[in-house]
Order: sequence, then structure tokens, then C-alpha cells
Amino acid sequence: MKREHVRDLLQQVANGALDVGNALDALAFEPAESLAFATIDHHRALRQGFPEVIYGAGKTPEQICAIAERIAAHGDGLLVTRISAEAGESLRATFPDIEINTVARTAHLAGQQPPPAGSGTVAVITAGTSDLPVAEEAAVTLTALGNCVVRITDVGVAGIHRVLARRDELASAAVVIVIAGMDGALPSVVGGLVSAPVIAVPTSVGYGAAFQGVAPLLAMLNSCAAGVTVVNIDNGFGAAVAASRITHSRAS
Repeated sequence: MKREHVRDLLQQVANGALDVGNALDALAFEPAESLAFATIDHHRALRQGFPEVIYGAGKTPEQICAIAERIAAHGDGLLVTRISAEAGESLRATFPDIEINTVARTAHLAGQQPPPAGSGTVAVITAGTSDLPVAEEAAVTLTALGNCVVRITDVGVAGIHRVLARRDELASAAVVIVIAGMDGALPSVVGGLVSAPVIAVPTSVGYGAAFQGVAPLLAMLNSCAAGVTVVNIDNGFGAAVAASRITHSRAS
């Protein structure tokens, strides 16, 4: 249940179109729902503007679909991350209109009403093509949350002219998400070019000394560019949610 739905209920009570008891029942309807393997937070959309997102890794296709059916029944939209190909097939069989992004490993079902729009554009930048799964997770999440997204791909520091050629797009973005593995240098470069908030995402891409993303994580945490914040390794979803809160606070 989104805040807009609560506002409508309260307006109906004020107008006399709905009695207080029925409004209270509607507000109290399943704030949390317990299944055998999950407890679903149905009031997440009321508090944060979007329903609880399902993290698919470690869950069976049957568990994912059961949770998804209960969330989707409220009509506010559905987002599932880190799904397997088998889970994607099960979700498509359950929800024919769901959008499966095989690169991002996500599934998104639009709600009955579009989410409130964020202010400005979020640029999602990758240092290399190998970073695309994390970038696409971020892009899908941003779109589901009501943001305008620009993708800039494969502009790492090994060819610095590539990112400099996209400087106008970077400068016009409200938030920039920079995704890089290996030496993790790209967020520092971008942080020195733009005035917008920069959210750095280290990826587990790289040879042995990258330590599955630890090396770029430490490089980003030690960035000499001001205004760069860092999320966890491969956490495109977390970066997108943070960026979306920035754009929606600008819009309010």
C-alpha cells in the first residue's frame, strides 16, 4: 500500500464516502504476512514508496513465486533481484507481463500506477563490459523506482578519452553511479569531473590480486575525489536505491 492510497482513504473518510471502521480495516490489512519460509513486509511501500524487493539468491523458484504472488496482489509493483534462469522461467509463467533482464538477473512487474518520478537523470557508468551485470541491476532498479536512466558503457581509465568524450552527459546528471572492477579507478576520475553525488560500486571483476572486488573496494574508499560514496561489492541494487532517494528528495 503506497502513501497515495492512504491519502485517498483519508480523503474518503473526510468526505463521508467511507466510514472509519472500513478505512481502519484497509490500513491494517496484512501489514506483515507470514509464510512457512518468509515474513513479507506489506507496508514497505507505505514507508518507503516501493514494495519489499525480493532477493532471489538462495531461494527456490517456488519460494520466489509464492512471495511474488503475495506482493503483486497489492498492485504496487514487483522487483526481484539475483534470480536464476529457472526462477525467471517460473516468474514468467506466473506473471506473463513481467520483464526479465537476463544480464541483470532481475524481474520487474509494473504496478497499477507508475511510481513517483525522480528529479533529473541518473547516469550509470561502467568501466568495462564485464561490469554490465551489476550496471544492469542498478538500471533496472532505478527504472522500477521511477527514475530516468542514462547508460554509459565501457569507458574505463585504460582509455581515458572515452569517459572525457561523455563529459556533457555526466555533467547534466543529478546522480552518477560508477561501476568498476580491477583497479577501481574510474569513480575518482568521474568524481573530479562532476558536481553531482557520485556513488561508486566495486565489482568482483579482475585478476587474482583484485581479490574478488576487495582491491577496487579499497581503492574507492580511498578516493581522493570529494563527494564519492561507496557501496558493497557488486551491489548495483543498493547504489540504485541510494541514488533514487536522492532524486526523489530533490523532487519533493
